[in-house]
Amino acid sequence: MGSLGQRVTSLTGARYPVMQDALGTYKTAKLAAAVSEAGGLGTVSIPGTTVDPDHGAAVLREHIEETLRLTSAPFAVNIAVLKTEDGKVAPLSERYLQTIVELREDDERAREQLRVLTTSALFPAEHRDLIEGSGLVHFHKVGSTGAAVRAAERGADGIIAVGYEMGGHTHNRPVHTFVLVRNVSEAVDVPVIAGGGIRDGRGMAAAFCLGAEAVAMGTRFIASDGNGDWDPAYGDAVIGMREGEDITFPGVFGPVRGIRSKGVEKLRQLMDSGADTAVINAWKDQHFQLAQREGKLEEGLVPMGQVASGIAAPVRIGEFIPAMADEARALLADGDITL
Repeated sequence: MGSLGQRVTSLTGARYPVMQDALGTYKTAKLAAAVSEAGGLGTVSIPGTTVDPDHGAAVLREHIEETLRLTSAPFAVNIAVLKTEDGKVAPLSERYLQTIVELREDDERAREQLRVLTTSALFPAEHRDLIEGSGLVHFHKVGSTGAAVRAAERGADGIIAVGYEMGGHTHNRPVHTFVLVRNVSEAVDVPVIAGGGIRDGRGMAAAFCLGAEAVAMGTRFIASDGNGDWDPAYGDAVIGMREGEDITFPGVFGPVRGIRSKGVEKLRQLMDSGADTAVINAWKDQHFQLAQREGKLEEGLVPMGQVASGIAAPVRIGEFIPAMADEARALLADGDITL
């Protein structure tokens, strides 16, 4: 992208300033590899937020190792940072982080390719020294300018600013992408990656005009040829969604944007019954994965961004990412935009 996006590609090693955003507690090893092979930055997601820490760490390691077998390109891993009642990083989140650091220490390929840690939910301030000392580039995802400023002040190498229209865990205080990205890009000196509502080169060009230096997409990649981790029914649901069909429902650490299902109705009934929070969160984890892995969309919980309403067909990731960058470049150079 010429000088545009250069700070992000220099940090990540990706050819294009295009990132596959983290996708909840879903397996994304094959998807991450496909995006990275195409020149973007794929992201391996965590296997759960309520699993036993040792089990979760072992599964995460398996997913990272699978990604290493499928690509020789750089990629990222995301950790949703949960905290205990006394404000410390929760044992599961801490174990995920330790697993990433240890794997990079033990494995030369992991050290070379696993370049980026992205964190979401809360900022892991007490582990910044560990992250920095590991050599990982650290991007933190935010939904407000205040959170972006605090993350940059605490040492984050980049900010992923994602608007309220995003799929999956979104924000308690709604600020949409067009407002948020411009506010954040003015407020911090580190690179800003824009997400929420982006699906093509026009969205990428708009993000750059707002001050972003890369884009992150989740929902767009669900309907793609590289998504061997997912049941095809999920991609079909993305293509079939229309404007206004999305809803928000309670997630593990905030509201989740997705589509209506009997699973959402069951979740609300479970919450109304007064069930224990730990039981409810474990149920959520299971039913997110039920939709992804088995395609049981009616029984499960089905996160999806509003951008799905503009997605008409699946894409071939290997062709899509370079073409998206070319489209954005042409628009920004001159293209068909006139005043």
